[in-house]
Amino acid sequence: MNYSIVSLGLDELLALKEACRRGELPPTALAREAYRWRTWARPEQLLPPGAWRYWLIKAGRGWGKTRTGAETVREWAKDYKLVNLIGATADDARDIMIEGESGLLAICPAGERPTYRKSDRQLVWPSGAKSLIFTADEPDRLRGKQHEKLWADELASWRYPKEAWDQAMLGLRLGDNPQVVVTTTPRPIQVLRDLLADRLTVVTGGTTYENRENLAAGFWQEIIKRYEGTRLGRQELLAELLEDNPDALWKRAQIEQCRVLQAPELLRIVIAVDPEAVLAEGNAETGIVAAGYGKDKQYYVLDDLSLRASPHGWASRAIVGYHRYRADRIVGEVNQGGDMVEHTLRTVEAGVPYKAVRASRGKQARAEPIAALYEQGKVHHVGSFPALEDQLCQWTPGDPSPDRLDALVWALTELSGQTGPAIWPI
Repeated sequence: MNYSIVSLGLDELLALKEACRRGELPPTALAREAYRWRTWARPEQLLPPGAWRYWLIKAGRGWGKTRTGAETVREWAKDYKLVNLIGATADDARDIMIEGESGLLAICPAGERPTYRKSDRQLVWPSGAKSLIFTADEPDRLRGKQHEKLWADELASWRYPKEAWDQAMLGLRLGDNPQVVVTTTPRPIQVLRDLLADRLTVVTGGTTYENRENLAAGFWQEIIKRYEGTRLGRQELLAELLEDNPDALWKRAQIEQCRVLQAPELLRIVIAVDPEAVLAEGNAETGIVAAGYGKDKQYYVLDDLSLRASPHGWASRAIVGYHRYRADRIVGEVNQGGDMVEHTLRTVEAGVPYKAVRASRGKQARAEPIAALYEQGKVHHVGSFPALEDQLCQWTPGDPSPDRLDALVWALTELSGQTGPAIWPI
């Protein structure tokens, strides 16, 4: 039997297997026990009592949020007919909420496991219940849809959090007790603040440390060691809702004030790449940002395509972005990897337009004029880019600048025509 389908504590699983070996527990009983969530769950992972509308699980990475959300849906599907799901993206809904190691297909025994109808974007449960699958990057698909129960995953990472959340809540109106479980690592977005302040919200907080026994030793040694004691670690591991770093050049209020749902007609679009030359454990991501300059003489951040990948992987992602946004060119920093960026891009697509950019000033000097554009209200994020915005609002000048921030600076530097401290429209 493959026991990787459930997240059991090692000691408990070994004890059960030893009982089977001694003949005290048949293998079928072990299999049944493995799926009994109440046997393995920590008390804070079980449905809270009382009258509530929102169960907000605000916890660190590895706490068990996905498993808790999936088990909540599994329990609801026994008694309710419409238990729907909202993932951050289609890939997240499929790869994490449904097909992931702690997703719905993995945590249900054969008699309870739903049928996944990918083309219909739904799960059909043996009880007759259905789970419609939505994504927060398409908020209009939620318009007019109704829910008895709802699982909203990684709310703080949604591309359009307010729009998708509002549409979802307008549809939470079926049955005798409509409810939603929200599983997320916290970020200081307004939707999350509103939820925390709502009298109908039950909040469960938790840290990565609470689930240590179920986390791989490599994760504990590498990830915890790297981020423990940092601002990012406080957010991602301790689940603290952090406000801006007072020393940062960017402020969330400035970004929020200028956020838009779509860009106007654009005169220029570029894809900027801040490359990570080697794919290795512990390396940074490759920053890839799409940005444009509009007829209104404003700048628009269109997408954050950053990822951790091999050179061929990040080059392919950059070229996909180039075609998706019909960009003029790709720009890349030659200080980092020399001619490697151009060579790698051209191995994927020989004729892609490319411009090498060279850092003649320090990173703080390059970043300051771009931050000034934000202060002037000239830069608009088309939707939300949580990881990028975290880097902008947490970076302290003088510290090593992160990948996404660097790519953003290169993109807006190219669009603004900078050659020095001054900034002028193209």
